[in-house]
Amino acid sequence: MLKGKTVVIGVTGGVAAYKMPNLASMLVKMHAEVHVIMTKNAVNFINPIAFESLTNTKCLVDTFDRNFQFHVAHVSLAKKADVMLIAPATANVIGKLAHGIADDMLTTTAMACKAPMLIAPAMNTNMYENPILQDNLKILKSYGKKIIEPASGMLACQDVGKGKMPEPSELLWHILKEIACTKDLTGKKVLVSAGPTREAIDPVRYITNHSTGKMGYAIAENAMLRGADVTLVTGPCSIAPPPFVEVVPVVTAQEMFDAVTGRAKEQDILILTAAVADYRPAETADEKIKKKDGDMSIALTRTKDIIGTLGEHKSHRQFLCGFSMETQNMLENSRKKLKKKHLDMIVANNLKVEGAGFGTDTNVVTLITNDEVKELPIMSKKEAAKAILDYILGNLQSFPV
Repeated sequence: MLKGKTVVIGVTGGVAAYKMPNLASMLVKMHAEVHVIMTKNAVNFINPIAFESLTNTKCLVDTFDRNFQFHVAHVSLAKKADVMLIAPATANVIGKLAHGIADDMLTTTAMACKAPMLIAPAMNTNMYENPILQDNLKILKSYGKKIIEPASGMLACQDVGKGKMPEPSELLWHILKEIACTKDLTGKKVLVSAGPTREAIDPVRYITNHSTGKMGYAIAENAMLRGADVTLVTGPCSIAPPPFVEVVPVVTAQEMFDAVTGRAKEQDILILTAAVADYRPAETADEKIKKKDGDMSIALTRTKDIIGTLGEHKSHRQFLCGFSMETQNMLENSRKKLKKKHLDMIVANNLKVEGAGFGTDTNVVTLITNDEVKELPIMSKKEAAKAILDYILGNLQSFPV
């Protein structure tokens, strides 16, 4: 995902420095080129060799190191960087950066760097809440630097409060958001529905389906990484939603109908991947239905048609994409749905095709519009998400602004 990208990590003298090799390792596994710069105090918490072993690049500490491959090391790294992350960022280095003090390898590189800069403060709660520190953060924000909010919890000093550096996995998401994808969806509002719905029979039992939400979550993630303002309306799923999106949890088909249609007007692109129940029990029992001799039947009634409603009321500038899961006559049934629901595109797959369907990490989809049918090979759902959004963007270019 990060092949060809260069990440420069600045590590300062905080206890949380011990977590940073984990982040460096994650980035290398994503094929990023990683360079680490440490302050002299950071060396007291972790040895530079740890970073060098993981990144296969020299960990820089001394501004005047004559063994570095570039003539002017801080300028060369600053030019090479696609993003610079300073984590943990102490109160001291935050103060230096806010006021243009460049007296070591880290701060001189930061001063010379024009790439996006992420700063993750990590310190004692009282230090973090100090008005001077908060003013310095405001100054950095005014210069376009992005501050990653610290977490709350027990700190190294045993105080409890705000000041913990976020976990490496969260820092990674901030980096991915900056550089993983071209921002070709910037300014677009995208709504994605995902997962199953549950229709209660009684307080114990419900009707549902096998949807895991993986496909919809992958689309929401890819849209977010491409700069979109994403809303994810999701039924009950066991997987974590992507960060930096507005998550709207729902349970029933009616709740999903209300959540989607209530937000539809302001959206540029709507992608409905959710497996919404077509029917729900006509009556829901207030108490658990007890087992009786003989058979039992449940009267069902239709739920509201989300995609049909959106298709009838969508504006001329909106792009509406539905999903169709079939077990037979996939193309014929999907084309009928495309026309009947007034969709701009439908993503079809066959549950019986190996690698497609619910719960898998792969998918085999066919993209259908009024003018074209495009079959895609088996690929991961993240790859499929990218392909779907690429195709939507290609078709969206012909839409009125």
